[in-house]
Amino acid sequence: MKTKTLHQSVVFETDPHEVYETLIDSERHAAFTGAKATIGRQVGDTFSVWDDWATGSNVELVPDKKIVQRWRGSDWPKGHYSRVMFELKKIDRGTRLDFTQTDIPEALYEEIARGWKEWYWEKLKTYFAKR
Repeated sequence: MKTKTLHQSVVFETDPHEVYETLIDSERHAAFTGAKATIGRQVGDTFSVWDDWATGSNVELVPDKKIVQRWRGSDWPKGHYSRVMFELKKIDRGTRLDFTQTDIPEALYEEIARGWKEWYWEKLKTYFAKR
């Protein structure tokens, strides 16, 4: 199967701690997405977000700086996982999140790229604006 890599960057007007906690905390994740989320907080722990649509496990966690996960969508080819990395950096305006996802099935690439923007970055910006 052919795969592709996605790179996106987004700025949030809040500090890296808030972004990290909102991505890794089950309750906060559910609050910004409006969907059920169960996320372990240790390396090796599993997660399930978007009402069990996306699942995987934590590979590397550096509080307030980096989250690396083994990640897959429920409609992906059986047993196929990608790797997602959220890197957080404090900047003057808040936090720059540099996102990389590797091993995305080529046929799903455009949908996944749009999905991160629509279902994560836009929803996070709205969530932080209300806090």
